[in-house]
Amino acid sequence: MIDIFSPNMIKTYLSCPKKFCYTYIENLSAPQSSVPFEKGKKIHALANYNLQGINIERLETQLSVKEKELWKLLKENEFYNKEYFKSEFQINAKVGEYWVGGRIDALVKDGGKYYILDYKTGSIPKNPEYDFQTMIYFICADRYLKQYDSLYFVYINLKDKKNYIIEFTHEMKKIYEYKIAEICKQISSSYIYPENQENCAGCIYSKFCL
Repeated sequence: MIDIFSPNMIKTYLSCPKKFCYTYIENLSAPQSSVPFEKGKKIHALANYNLQGINIERLETQLSVKEKELWKLLKENEFYNKEYFKSEFQINAKVGEYWVGGRIDALVKDGGKYYILDYKTGSIPKNPEYDFQTMIYFICADRYLKQYDSLYFVYINLKDKKNYIIEFTHEMKKIYEYKIAEICKQISSSYIYPENQENCAGCIYSKFCL
């Protein structure tokens, strides 16, 4: 039984129901390298400490050349420099019969305008307006803030040095809530978890799956 559906859970299910079952139903773990994630973890940690006013000078000296370049890009980003509201926090909301949620990198503001920030050291999602991370974070932030002039989701793509900005609208809210409720219902009613062989390459369970 899933208590809270996260964007990663939903994306895993859509990618391969069997992988979802291994990960979130059977709670299996498989060895995998942490190297690809280290760069992103460092940048996210620095960003969080810096927004909270913690002295990070010592931590900055431990960054690699590439990491320093990414960190400089983020520090100079116009959205990262807006007024701090909250960072690295879990946010949840109930959509229909289901709870959904995730961990937001940062929430900043400019007057009554609020911006959900997501730092990417890789690439942003395809069709980001309808990515489940976008949809769930928007719905959760809308419920959390309650009153605001406008709400935006900003993917800060440090790799391509670009910002992808999405504005939340009333029409989007209805579409998002419907899509989220439908996929959560589908997952909750699943009893069979077939493998998607198109996504087997690179899967951490590939050695004992099938």
